[in-house]
Amino acid sequence: MPITVEHRVNFYDTDAMEVVHHANYIRWFEIGRVAYLRRIGIMLGALMDAGYVFPIIKVGAEFHAPGHFDDTLRIETTATALTKAKMAFTYRILNEAGELLVTGMSENVFTKRDTGHITRLPKEFYEPLEAAMRAEKEGRKIDA
Repeated sequence: MPITVEHRVNFYDTDAMEVVHHANYIRWFEIGRVAYLRRIGIMLGALMDAGYVFPIIKVGAEFHAPGHFDDTLRIETTATALTKAKMAFTYRILNEAGELLVTGMSENVFTKRDTGHITRLPKEFYEPLEAAMRAEKEGRKIDA
């Protein structure tokens, strides 16, 4: 079951025709990713304070229908792969009528904040991620 968060399209997210500019969906994938981590009890600030960052190494999107100014969007985020050094997510962004606007994916690696080198995530962060992935695969609700 994906983690879902709502987001309202601001005027500055659109072009002259009030259609969402495609680059904004990548930003909204991040909103979904941060909400996913928060939902399972991992605060991005705590991860960074512990010396870890989570840079994207791959991202992609497929556009199905346009979003518009003032739409309320539903960003659905699902974790799809996890190792101690890497994690992948998929995304679906729908409008309030339930129309699919965009699907996407991203891969992140865990790196040491001070060196930028890829590293293994310690169990305090890895175990909640692993438990959430297991719950998703079993079709259970993800709990913190």
